[in-house]
Amino acid sequence: MAALRDDAEAIWQAAIRAVQPERLIASRLRIDDGQLLCDGRPLDPPLLLGPGRRLVAVGGGKAAAGMAAGLEQLIPAGHALEGLIGVPVGCGRALPRLEVREVRPAGRNEPTEACVAATKQMLAMLGQLASDDLALALITGGGSAILTAPQPGIPLSELVATTRWLSEHGADISQLNRVRQAVSLVKAGGLARSCRGGRLVVLVISDVIGDPLATISSGPCMPVAATASEALAILEQFGVVAAGVAPAIAAHLKRAAASHSPVPPAAALPSGRWQTPAGCEVSHHLLGSNATAVEAAAAEAASRGYLVHRRHADPAARETANGVGQRLAAEGLAAARGASRQRIAIIEGGEATVSLPEKHGLGGRNQQTVAAALAWLQERPPWPSGLLIASVGTDGEDGPTSAAGGVADATVAQAIVDAGLRVSEAVRCCDAFPLLKDAGGLIQTGPTGTNVADLHILLIDPSQANPTPQESTAQPD
Repeated sequence: MAALRDDAEAIWQAAIRAVQPERLIASRLRIDDGQLLCDGRPLDPPLLLGPGRRLVAVGGGKAAAGMAAGLEQLIPAGHALEGLIGVPVGCGRALPRLEVREVRPAGRNEPTEACVAATKQMLAMLGQLASDDLALALITGGGSAILTAPQPGIPLSELVATTRWLSEHGADISQLNRVRQAVSLVKAGGLARSCRGGRLVVLVISDVIGDPLATISSGPCMPVAATASEALAILEQFGVVAAGVAPAIAAHLKRAAASHSPVPPAAALPSGRWQTPAGCEVSHHLLGSNATAVEAAAAEAASRGYLVHRRHADPAARETANGVGQRLAAEGLAAARGASRQRIAIIEGGEATVSLPEKHGLGGRNQQTVAAALAWLQERPPWPSGLLIASVGTDGEDGPTSAAGGVADATVAQAIVDAGLRVSEAVRCCDAFPLLKDAGGLIQTGPTGTNVADLHILLIDPSQANPTPQESTAQPD
């Protein structure tokens, strides 16, 4: 069992290493004769450094500090580089040319007044550029909270309350972002439209499954038609309007929806290339994603002798944490009790949703996934000693907790039995953190400096499997 736990930790650490921003920038970008290249090829349109041309970098997210550090290593010291990057507390670092500012608390992915102040400063920096100047935007997971500038009349407190309500009631990232975009000055292309430089290169590390550029960090550099009527419909669907959570936001959206049709945004190519009304040429470049982490995890598992089945997340899939946990548990149990003697690793990416009950405990979607797997298998004892299930957030954060996720094996399952812990109650109340803490099943990495959504790991070693009195053919609920 210790060997399984060691293998699982090595696998998730390999995934996190592969999406470290400094590593991605060093492997994907280089400067050749004053020109920025990506994967050895010039950008389209090209970006040429030159004397007298200002180069300003702005952006934010959980991986933004590492991107800033990588950028400083990439851009030769002789070129003027300045700018401001927003990050969560614990992700900051001192750099010689770029300011990295911690603007929101760790473990609470919500905007603060410091986020708003930093964002307005970034908008001003881009607005002061001349047409011959250059800009870089560093966009990563977690940027939706950090890059925040509500439209006039929208209190930040209502924006926070709305985001919290939608998250707790099962809204997915696309729905969250449609609301954010409709009430923001910076999202839905607002950051790019503020730029008066001639060229804006957007470097992206994606935490959204499928890597839609308009959704990552709410698309600050993508021209999106953020319609008030659509945002209002989402608020009504999830009960925000009826509950009176955000009266100013609801009133703003109702006025906007009734007053006029939205102006069609500037067209962007699928690659994220477009031109702003001010004439700035914008291009996007995806440096890393959930798929990058899955591939690295799969390679590590294979190097340890597992037959690996990798599953890249389906952007069209909508799974709850409970559903993922039950599915992985059923699959793991069938494999552990099967006839195969092959060690198997199933590595998959994803980002499940959780709908919180009115009275809920403490946890996150990854911990909930593991707790749901424990609850399902607790009804089909004993836990096979050759089975391990883990779910981890690559950013090191999982809900408002100190954990990155959870892991369950025979040791954790036995600790739950010995302590008389009520797994089904923890799942029902979304109270996985204390359950896993007491059973030794928390994954705690601290902030990782990156963010590409979640990783699910299922390890089966039949050589360790204990005999069972009968086979289980039950399927997840």
